[in-house]
Amino acid sequence: MLNSFLQQENKTRLFVIGDSTVKNGRGDGSNGQWGWGSFIANYFDQNKIEVRNQALGGTSTRTFYNNPKLWQQVLDNIRPGDYVIMQFGHNDSSPVVDTLRARGTLKGNGDEYEEVINPLLKQNEMVYSYGFYLRRFVKNIQDKGATAIICSPIPRNSWEGEKVRKSNYADWAKEAAIQSGAHFIPLQDLIISVYEKEGQQKVKSTYFGEKDATHTIKEGAELNAKLVANYLKSNSNIGLKKFLK
Repeated sequence: MLNSFLQQENKTRLFVIGDSTVKNGRGDGSNGQWGWGSFIANYFDQNKIEVRNQALGGTSTRTFYNNPKLWQQVLDNIRPGDYVIMQFGHNDSSPVVDTLRARGTLKGNGDEYEEVINPLLKQNEMVYSYGFYLRRFVKNIQDKGATAIICSPIPRNSWEGEKVRKSNYADWAKEAAIQSGAHFIPLQDLIISVYEKEGQQKVKSTYFGEKDATHTIKEGAELNAKLVANYLKSNSNIGLKKFLK
């Protein structure tokens, strides 16, 4: 019993953080929508690695990083040799200052900032760029002796003719990964490659349903998780290949 406990405690951990496209609601599909983080553990050998999906819907890089109940709790549990996959971007385009969420970040990957009065916190706040917060996550992870992996955000079901619209946030995520020495998964491009082969009508009916063009249903989340796992398997330099089934 003690040996089993120690093995569990010493097991490598993979933390997954992000927004509702990674974990929707409680992560159980209760509203018909799923994030890919709910299925990624299926590809790993649970005897070798523990997968923790700690993403939270509605968050941006800014709000996930700054909320002590979110990032700090993950960070406190990261040990040398662990891994963290992050995917943000959909909510970073929200307003920087509003009375609903106050979750937006500055566009880009620079070091610029804006001092604002956060109406929710009722205090001054320095707001940085999307890429800046990603790099800050990476620095924290690397300081703990763990491996950071940035995913570009999944694409929306949004088309121009036969092509899926791409997001600038994918470019900024890649830039942040290069600058910070993190690994990068071009998830947007991997998904778009599938979508454009299958066509707009099939994508809508198979992966999204009728609710909206951002959140996937189960089949869409399963596809995205499979693409992440396949990329990890094909890129052994990331280090997670040895934990895959």
